[in-house]
Amino acid sequence: MPIRDATPADVPEILAMIRELADYERAPDAVVATTDLLHEALFCESPAAFALIAETGGGEVVGFALWFRNFSTWIGRHGVYLEDLYVRPAHRGHGYGKALLSALARIAVDRGYGRFEWWVLDWNTPAIDFYRSLGAKPMDEWTVQRVTGDALRRLAAGPG
Repeated sequence: MPIRDATPADVPEILAMIRELADYERAPDAVVATTDLLHEALFCESPAAFALIAETGGGEVVGFALWFRNFSTWIGRHGVYLEDLYVRPAHRGHGYGKALLSALARIAVDRGYGRFEWWVLDWNTPAIDFYRSLGAKPMDEWTVQRVTGDALRRLAAGPG
């Protein structure tokens, strides 16, 4: 199952799959990323994020995993944070998702990272079942917090 690092030529296809994922996750209007933004994040001098591409034997792009490094103060090591995993519907059930996750796990192990983690929507039972089959454990005691938009700007302005 061909899994490879993304190249700059993959950016339009990655953005297309991000939009497909947003449709699947019931948020089609939430994607504001552009090819320029993705290219800068993935291929600048010091990339903030990285991507793997899943292909068929014939070179058709059928999925991707976009990830970045995080850090755990408790274990004192970096980890892999999977931002997005997506396999196009016609290619699901053929091992591409597992191959992408295995490739990310290898990156974590090979680099001595201490964790590999991600979020999953609580209604996405097919994904949850898939992740559980691979040994993933829920972090039920944690709640994600997020600041965006006007609240982010107010917080950035400081106390007052």
